[in-house]
Amino acid sequence: MADYYSYRIATRRGDLTLIWRPGEGDAPDEFVVDDFGRLLAFHDPKALQEYCDRNDRELIWEDEAALDLAAVRRWVEHPDPGSVSAGLLLDAWNFFEDLSRSLKAGPPLPSQGSIHNSAYEKIFGGDALEPMAGEGAWTDEEIAAVRELLRVGLDLWEQAVRRSGTG
Repeated sequence: MADYYSYRIATRRGDLTLIWRPGEGDAPDEFVVDDFGRLLAFHDPKALQEYCDRNDRELIWEDEAALDLAAVRRWVEHPDPGSVSAGLLLDAWNFFEDLSRSLKAGPPLPSQGSIHNSAYEKIFGGDALEPMAGEGAWTDEEIAAVRELLRVGLDLWEQAVRRSGTG
C-alpha cells in the first residue's frame, strides 16, 4: 500500500491539510483529488483521518510547518531582497509543480527553460534572491521567471481552493 502524507498550507482561515503522495518509480509526486478532479483539502485533521480510513489510505502525519503562501504572494508582488527565504520559494515551486500535475483543470505553469533551470539551481543552493555582480549572481530574467511561475502557481492554488469549496 502506498504511503500518503499530510501537507499543510497556511491560509487566512486557518491551516488546510492536503494529502500528498510521492510518485513511485518514474511516476510524479501528486496531491489527492476527488473523482471530479477537485483538490481534497481539510480544515479539520479528524475529518482528514476519517477520509483516509474510509479509503484505505495510510496517512503519515508530518510535523513540519505549514507552507506560507501569503509570504510567497508578498514576494511575488514586491520582490524585496531578503523578504523571503530561498527555502520557502523552493517549497512553493515544488508545491505548485505537484499541484499542477494533480489537477485536471486550471492554468498550467509556464513552460520552463534554461532560465528556470538556472534559477531553480540557485534557489536549491540557498542563494539569496538579489541581483548582484559575479558568478552565481541572480539575473533580472531569472527573478522575473521565478516571479511569473509562482504567480501562476498562486492563481492555480486559489482556483483549486475555490473549486474544492474549502477556501
